[in-house]
Amino acid sequence: MVSVQEASRIIFSHLYKARIVSVDVHNAVGRVLAEEVRADRDFPPFDRVAMDGIAIAYEAWKSGQALFPIQGVQAAGQPQNQLDKITHCFEVMTGSMLPKGTDTVIRYEDVTVQNGNATINLEVLHPGTHIHRQKQDAARSEILLEPGTLLSPAEIALLASVGKAEVNVFSFPVTAIVSSGDELVAVEATPEPHQIRRSNVYAIEAAMREMQWTAKRYHLPDEENILEERLKKLADENDVLILSGGVSKGKFDFIPQVLGKIGIKKVFHHVSQRPGKPFWFGVSDSGKVAFALPGNPVSTYMCFYRYIKPWLMKSLGISSDFESVMLADDFSFTPTLTNFLQVKVKNERGKLQAYPQPGGGSGDFANLKHVTGFVELEAEKTFFPAGEVVPYIPFR
Repeated sequence: MVSVQEASRIIFSHLYKARIVSVDVHNAVGRVLAEEVRADRDFPPFDRVAMDGIAIAYEAWKSGQALFPIQGVQAAGQPQNQLDKITHCFEVMTGSMLPKGTDTVIRYEDVTVQNGNATINLEVLHPGTHIHRQKQDAARSEILLEPGTLLSPAEIALLASVGKAEVNVFSFPVTAIVSSGDELVAVEATPEPHQIRRSNVYAIEAAMREMQWTAKRYHLPDEENILEERLKKLADENDVLILSGGVSKGKFDFIPQVLGKIGIKKVFHHVSQRPGKPFWFGVSDSGKVAFALPGNPVSTYMCFYRYIKPWLMKSLGISSDFESVMLADDFSFTPTLTNFLQVKVKNERGKLQAYPQPGGGSGDFANLKHVTGFVELEAEKTFFPAGEVVPYIPFR
């Protein structure tokens, strides 16, 4: 049996070697950038009006002029106009080019427009007000995004602004999610008294979808020969296998030995943790990776967020560090195992407070609806006082 820290170290030593693929920019959110992106022009590309109002030559106002005849209107999307007389002004709209001959914008709230004239109602005015200067944000050819950037909607906007209709990102591993167990039936089925519907594979798939990582779901019976035949095929077709169930010490828990038969060698089996102690991890000579998770729903869920998600993020060059929270209540735990405690985290006066939500054990997945994540409580301690800062693994 290995510790939680040793399990993480081992898993991180077998990272996925991502390829570079091209995707449409509208499908790129949540992906990891695999190229350098530079500005194709200045940002903004011209002196841009930042407020609806009027544009004047500051020199005229400084000389004592307050009333300005309106020469015309500079709308967004129009070519740049020219101020003919320094004593005149242009009405200007947000996003438009600043007319030539003007250098200051006064918003409509600070002027009175009447009979073709604009009167400035300010006693103090500074030159250059309400102008977003050319290349203030970025100059042409400046690096905007580096490889390894996780693309959020903000980065998607940048990509679109430089004309990147397609963008290079790192590929996700081709993945199969496999459940096993003769007690499990399809979601649409009506279970017999001795059966339950499959749910773990849907939880894993949903967690992956939040990362834009897709997979195919499979269910296999508790029959060793069938498991060997089907898992061999899935291992040949996929980079990663994520399995749920069949990894403990029961008479029908064939998964560890079957994975060994098909060439996926055990790296560890059993982690000093609760829940999720029977967790199994293996790697083939060709680099195929298998995460075999315990079948109890909370164990499956916790192991995905504690190990598999960070493994993928690290494989794609993204930090996998967990944030910290403060325990809101005292908590005691007797076994000498790392305890992953279900908690609900609230932001109270700028501090993240974690309220324990113990539930009914690793089979009580209904309790997860009250939970925002897990806190990791070290194995060497049995008492954790309120106020102690601990690592937090969120899933909401």
